[in-house]
Amino acid sequence: MAMQEPRHQIRALHTESTVTVYQAYAPHLGLPAARDGRFPTAWKRDRMTWIKPSFLWMMYRCGWGAKEGQETVLAVEITREGFEWALGRSCLSHYERGLHPDQAAWKRALKAAPARVQWDPERDLRLRPLPYRSLQLGLSGGAARRYADEWTVAITDVTPLAHEVHALVRRDELDAAVRLLPEERPYPAGDELLSHLRAPVAC
Repeated sequence: MAMQEPRHQIRALHTESTVTVYQAYAPHLGLPAARDGRFPTAWKRDRMTWIKPSFLWMMYRCGWGAKEGQETVLAVEITREGFEWALGRSCLSHYERGLHPDQAAWKRALKAAPARVQWDPERDLRLRPLPYRSLQLGLSGGAARRYADEWTVAITDVTPLAHEVHALVRRDELDAAVRLLPEERPYPAGDELLSHLRAPVAC
């Protein structure tokens, strides 16, 4: 089944107006954010921040909430309008022959873009790489500030969920673990949003 997945596709928990992305922080940032439903003033709005629509990729990145500085896992519900604003103005974080005219053009685009995209291997329940890719969306400057102060609708601490799923995986109760995962479906992003982010098919 995995091989039938498109190589580059956004899969996310989403509604008609919002999309959920994941981040992990130290408790001094993550707990106030979840409590108040907004990022605290200590959250640095002038730094690049990476958001991930894939729960399992977030688990891979933060080690199920066990890595130092990533002990609090947040589900951040943001507006689809903001998410698509960033996608439409993003640039791939690496040069792709055939997608960009040349490396100089890619570097200029990257420098000017308020957002950047990486397509990293999606993960299974044991955090092993799958043959298709998961979106990572980096926000900088004005995009990061909009994310924190305009696009965010709700913030939920999902650390207990991360620990519960991890415990089931360790006990090899994979069917039970799957039932707890967020329902991530293909996000309805048309070619106008993704054509500049997909590597050529030949690659």
